Amino acid sequence: MSQDTVTFFDPYPFRPGQKIHIVTGPRRGDWEVIGVTDRNVTLRCPISSREFEWKRFCYVVDERDQVEWPQKE
Repeated sequence: MSQDTVTFFDPYPFRPGQKIHIVTGPRRGDWEVIGVTDRNVTLRCPISSREFEWKRFCYVVDERDQVEWPQKE
């Protein structure tokens, strides 16, 4: 196996009541987390009070050098 730089992603552990700010993308802006399931997160806009349910999305958690890739499971 080769050694490469690998970026790791992990679902963000949203919690109801969190106030979050998404920096870029179509969902950018301020949101309040109002619901979380294993698959979805429901966010409310603090300005319009509109609510949206989306599939849980991931964030970059870590990037490491000299990591075996692909990993053996």
